[in-house]
Amino acid sequence: MAASIYHFTIQLLSGEALSLQEYEGRFLLLVNTASACGFTPQYAQMQEFCTHFGKEVGIIAFPCNQFGNQEPGTNAEIATFCQKNYGVSFPVSEKIAVKGENISPLYAWLTQKTHNQFADSEVAWNFQKYLINPQVALCDIFAPSVSVFDPKVLAAIGIKL
Repeated sequence: MAASIYHFTIQLLSGEALSLQEYEGRFLLLVNTASACGFTPQYAQMQEFCTHFGKEVGIIAFPCNQFGNQEPGTNAEIATFCQKNYGVSFPVSEKIAVKGENISPLYAWLTQKTHNQFADSEVAWNFQKYLINPQVALCDIFAPSVSVFDPKVLAAIGIKL
């Protein structure tokens, strides 16, 4: 298992690889997503957040079909959905598992204190958020219902509106 979040490389919907090391020195918000969830409109909030604070905070979406079969599409269908409906410009990974025996290595790191040195957690539903600070540490976990503009998220990042 990787010692740091920056040792991970993910595959994007486009097929390109993205090294998380590109986010070194910035906050990074990792969000598991789905196209047919009650929280799906959070894509719009995530895009607005990225537009305003993208230099300070990176956002990466991780589509997942493990909650209510709410992300049944192919990677190409997910890419089209994100672009057409929300104009998403932030990176979106290929569809992954965020729990269970096929959990992605990145989410195994995020959810196990033995790796992340912060907390054990389980992804409860689509749009759960994991915040990595510029010191390369997991520093907070936000419930699916919490918006990226929630005062708790902004305070954790140090953003004042």
